[in-house]
Amino acid sequence: MRHNFLGNTELRVSALGLGGSALGSVFGAVDQTQGIRIVHRALAMGVNYFDVAPAYGSTRAETVLGAALVGIPRDRYVLSTKVGQYGDAGTDFSPTRVVHELEQSMQRLGVTHVDVVYCHDIEYVDIDYVITHTIPALRQLQAQGKIGLVGVSGYPLAIFPKVLATTNIDAVIAYCHLMLSNTRLQKMLPLFANRKVGVVNAAPLGMGLFAPQGPPDWHPATPQIKAVCAEAVAFCAAQGVDIAQLALQYAVAQAGVASTLASASSIAEIEKNVIALESPLDEALVAHIQAILAPIRDMSWQTGRPENN
Repeated sequence: MRHNFLGNTELRVSALGLGGSALGSVFGAVDQTQGIRIVHRALAMGVNYFDVAPAYGSTRAETVLGAALVGIPRDRYVLSTKVGQYGDAGTDFSPTRVVHELEQSMQRLGVTHVDVVYCHDIEYVDIDYVITHTIPALRQLQAQGKIGLVGVSGYPLAIFPKVLATTNIDAVIAYCHLMLSNTRLQKMLPLFANRKVGVVNAAPLGMGLFAPQGPPDWHPATPQIKAVCAEAVAFCAAQGVDIAQLALQYAVAQAGVASTLASASSIAEIEKNVIALESPLDEALVAHIQAILAPIRDMSWQTGRPENN
């Protein structure tokens, strides 16, 4: 497994990271025993980066990951979690709540130090408030040695230049913008490189759009996007190809990204994900799939139109 530096830091993260949403049963039930086995198998196969959030299963993902990490030497893994979005417990980016909730997260995770903390999906709140209140609160925790790096995450790419225009951050998580149907993130990579910001790409399968079983009912994509992606899934299935593995290979092969986060709901899935990265990318097949996906190229979920930012 290849490992990369996260931005201008000494943190080395695996090219494939384990996204914690599945541990929170976001895509289907995963019991704690199974979740622990998934994490242990990922570690054994060279994955060292684990990302969770209290919003994933309303703290369930953090609890499962924390149980899995018991007894694992702290230098064997890089850990990130998030603040601001708390699932059933609501949304609150105020410094008081952020400090309190991060302490709760660390207790669930069984650690006294979190390598990276992201402000979670900041497009849903006043971004200026995050810049002037939340990020400074996290910097104070950083000065106290409780966290290593400070970052932000979200879906609309426009949030990142807005943050960087007035403050410094160490890392970002962008999701569903570097995958088979949408590569808008590539256009922003020079900005991140110039500012020495570490880039993590999440949801390379489009949160289920490129999974054989299709996306969950709650998926926010438009009917057109879902239909065209289903066409691509069906084409791959007819060729005897698992489109999920192809999508993951494609995302991890892109330059300028430190790690790509993908969830896994079973031992078999994490094994397939890691093994897929050892095989060469079928460029001809990718080109054919992208031709099928051309009608929805770079489309936003919210508008169903190509994004301009």
